Amino acid sequence: MKRMVKFLKFLLWSGLAGGGGALLIAASAYLYLSPSLPSVETLRDVHLQTPLRVFTRDEKLLAEFGEKRRTPVRIEETPEFLVKAFMAAEDDRFYSHPGVDIVGLARAAVQLVSTGSIQSGGSTITMQVAKNFFLSHERVFSRKFNEILLALQIERELDKSEILELYLNKIYLGNRAYGVEAAAHVYYGKSIDELNQAQLAMIAGLPKAPSRYNPINDPERALIRRDWILGRMLDLGYIDRTDYQTAVNQPVTARYHGARIELQAPYVAEMVRQEMIEMYGPEAYTEGFQVYTTVDSSLQEAANQAVVDGLFAYTERHGYRGPVTNLNEADRNLEINNSEIKSNVDVWKEALKNARSNRILMPAVVTAVEDKTAHILLRNDKIDVIEWDNLNWAKRYINVNAFGYDPKSAGEVLKVGDLILVRKMPDGRYRLSQEPEAQSSLVSMNPEDGAILSLVGGFNFFDSMYNRSTQAVRQAGSSFKPFIYAAAINEGLTAATMINDAPMVFADEGLEGTWRPNNDNMKFNGPMRLREGLYRSRNLVSIRLLREIGINRTINFLEGLGFEDGTMERNLGLALGNVSMTPLQLTTGYATIANGGYKVSPYLIDRVETMDEVLFRASPATACPECEDLPDNPEEQTAAQTEISEAGSGSAIVLAQGDQNHNVVDLTGERDTQRITPAEQVMDPRVNYIINDIMNDVIWKGTGRRAQVLKRRDIGGKTGTTNDSKDAWFVGFNPEVLTSVWVGMDDYTTLGRWEYGANAALPIWIDFMKVALDGKPEQRLPQPEGMVTLRIDPKTGRLARQGDNDAIFEIFRQEKAPTTVSEGSVPSLDDFGQSFKPEDLF
Repeated sequence: MKRMVKFLKFLLWSGLAGGGGALLIAASAYLYLSPSLPSVETLRDVHLQTPLRVFTRDEKLLAEFGEKRRTPVRIEETPEFLVKAFMAAEDDRFYSHPGVDIVGLARAAVQLVSTGSIQSGGSTITMQVAKNFFLSHERVFSRKFNEILLALQIERELDKSEILELYLNKIYLGNRAYGVEAAAHVYYGKSIDELNQAQLAMIAGLPKAPSRYNPINDPERALIRRDWILGRMLDLGYIDRTDYQTAVNQPVTARYHGARIELQAPYVAEMVRQEMIEMYGPEAYTEGFQVYTTVDSSLQEAANQAVVDGLFAYTERHGYRGPVTNLNEADRNLEINNSEIKSNVDVWKEALKNARSNRILMPAVVTAVEDKTAHILLRNDKIDVIEWDNLNWAKRYINVNAFGYDPKSAGEVLKVGDLILVRKMPDGRYRLSQEPEAQSSLVSMNPEDGAILSLVGGFNFFDSMYNRSTQAVRQAGSSFKPFIYAAAINEGLTAATMINDAPMVFADEGLEGTWRPNNDNMKFNGPMRLREGLYRSRNLVSIRLLREIGINRTINFLEGLGFEDGTMERNLGLALGNVSMTPLQLTTGYATIANGGYKVSPYLIDRVETMDEVLFRASPATACPECEDLPDNPEEQTAAQTEISEAGSGSAIVLAQGDQNHNVVDLTGERDTQRITPAEQVMDPRVNYIINDIMNDVIWKGTGRRAQVLKRRDIGGKTGTTNDSKDAWFVGFNPEVLTSVWVGMDDYTTLGRWEYGANAALPIWIDFMKVALDGKPEQRLPQPEGMVTLRIDPKTGRLARQGDNDAIFEIFRQEKAPTTVSEGSVPSLDDFGQSFKPEDLF
């Protein structure tokens, strides 16, 4: 009996010693590890690694940049079923334990003793939060101790809902998806609140092993895991038998969904990405910035289509360069005839599978050729047909300046086995096509403040990320002439000044020898008015103007508009547009003409937001004629503001009291709180008005006549073609929309001898502006004070004599108006009311 008592005492003291030792070890471990533990308080201000997203101004997604796909959601926005599914899979005692589940740890310990290795960690959801935010994923005891200590701290400082929200947004769920919302989009292309119970359970099964239980990589194993979770939910009373049976009967519907890009504008997206990196550094990819651009989605779609259609029109004008290859000829061992076509379908399908394609052009194989049609095999094994009206353009390409005769039958163009490129037309039919060799850019902006409305930098960004709108430095050609004419009018010439359109020969050292400039049509028209010289784009008139006002004074004027001296050569070639700049730079220069003479800068980012705040909002310099009339005194500002508000319908600019910025007030009822910084006026408004008026004549009398199809009297513009047709331009505008189009070859070779701004660039501009101006009322810049309209003799530029039926109206700055009369006659006041041609008013 005494032995038994001694044995029991031994066991008691041994237990106390063991417990004390364990307690001592635990206390020592805590004292050793706790100083190195991070503060749980940082979880309250945690920054989840969320990608950069770029949107249009009407909130359509353009791009997503970042290593991880994540869309944080608040716990109250998360379906209750999803929360319970995660609890069933990971931690069903989540709401009852203090952060550490003793039962789970005991189970893990038993597995360790019985197997000799760590089988499961016994981790709770709280412990997983500790691991994911603060610790490594290394399976060692020290990490587990830290995890336990941190879990206990987290439970003391955060409530269960906060812990769940952190967990559901942080957990990795495969395929670059971090968090449940990102996983829902990656696997199902939907938000979590749109998924059914089977899909939610599938997502809950991913944390255990995102690669092993991935429904895309291994649907069978993922299905087993999903059904196990549903069974656990049934056992735990989270769902009833009916819900369980419905869910387990659902098939696996997961497939990979990329970022939900709603609009193709990759050149715009890349510009934004670069600017965000400059503003925020590498954190731009991880801080969840949402960038709202100035781009309008409908205008961007129109720009994309206009550029593509214009480049295809160009390539079709120059003929068909032939198929990518002929699969029958490529394999000399195959002798193909109509009876053997079927046996070669597999060869064709393999070729289609490996053929290069893009979002516009798709590969096809010609399977049969008839008189006026060709049958084709597409990549999806679909058989279709190319009809004659989508094939008859394909005359044989010889070189950029020559092509063969129009084909008479499909057999002259295609043969069986040809691997070709086709594109789908708006009516659903297929058209024979080919990759354009030419490239194009389109830049559209609001001339009032420089906001970029749409931008295209080339035919296909994914073939060439070279952005021709911002990186291609090209000669402006005749599209630069309006600035030379504006300089001339600024120096005192008028729209009626007579300039001789006649041959000239120069021995100019700056031009390396003798120079004999010519007009495009090699003809000369003798004396003509300055207005006519611009709208007809006469080279000799431009050169004489530049000589008269002087190169230095002209460049000083141009620098005042914002053009850099380094882009302009100091010789007479300047008159012909011997100026190198990007399309965006030229478009920005034109904004000054379109907005009444104000200098603005292009901008693309309207604002940058996170989930909680607006970090940046653009405040562009804006053309604001009304701002100049507002007083500086705050009390007078308020009075002026009231006076403007009572003026009636329309819109006005008013100054905010105590602020140097301005608000735009829409007097129809809406108030826009956007701040306005008045832009600097760099061109006399009267000079600007005259140039605008002449550029309207470019449309109605000059080289831009094709734009008359828009049937608008408020548009103006200018064509441009450089030597040897290496660059073709059209820049046109009304006070609300300014758009430039450039077409050329990347290697600076010719577009072809018959390619000009009027037929290469202008049609693209027209297609775009049909959409941009649709439904918008016509508007013109108001005529400034200090101008007069007089009847003149178009042959002399002087005041018209009384009774001259050929007289036309012209506008002048009041102090520069002509005072002499043709042939010495003195006009009477009544003479100014006589008949005139309607077009002479424009």
